[in-house]
Amino acid sequence: MMTTYALVGASEFSSEQFSARNGAGAFDAVIAVDGGFASLAAVGCAPDLAIGDFDSLGYVPEGVEVLVFPPEKDASDMELALGEAVARGADAVEVYGALGGRLDHTLANLQLLASFAERGLTVTAVGERESVAFLVGPGELRLDAAGAGIVSVFSLTDVSTGVVEEGLKYGLDGVALTNRTSWGLSNEFTGSPARIALKSGTLAVFLPL
Repeated sequence: MMTTYALVGASEFSSEQFSARNGAGAFDAVIAVDGGFASLAAVGCAPDLAIGDFDSLGYVPEGVEVLVFPPEKDASDMELALGEAVARGADAVEVYGALGGRLDHTLANLQLLASFAERGLTVTAVGERESVAFLVGPGELRLDAAGAGIVSVFSLTDVSTGVVEEGLKYGLDGVALTNRTSWGLSNEFTGSPARIALKSGTLAVFLPL
């Protein structure tokens, strides 16, 4: 069994998705990342840990375990939270409030999540309209049949080799994707199970919620 942590940041929060997963007992622990504490409070969830410099939240939470860091630091609050989750034994993380909002924060978070996936952590980012899975080669991702929806696949490394997309409207068979192309944008489910795989590199796989 995997140990799965939920991390909730200060950006756009898919409260319905989080509440459904949390209510089903999907998470072994929940970490509020700075302003994510307010998002959790709004859905009545007390986190197991709140972490950050709390410049976004505007105050240091009380009544829960807190790790406070100075604003002048070389790692973002999300990076500190990911490191803390791994240190506490997480094998997998679902990250909420990491997409949308400020574009520079979103880009930083995508890079961070990819780097932790490359260290062996199973990582999914959940936004308001999509989720992002991170696939490190050699590896594969199998997707259940879906009636409709867009699937986009991008390389987060200079080159991802041996990329395969099966069961989608447009197939790929062992191609190389770079991080300087739009190739991989806007594939589609066809109602059949799908498979995405690669030999080397790191992919971000964008999926509909």
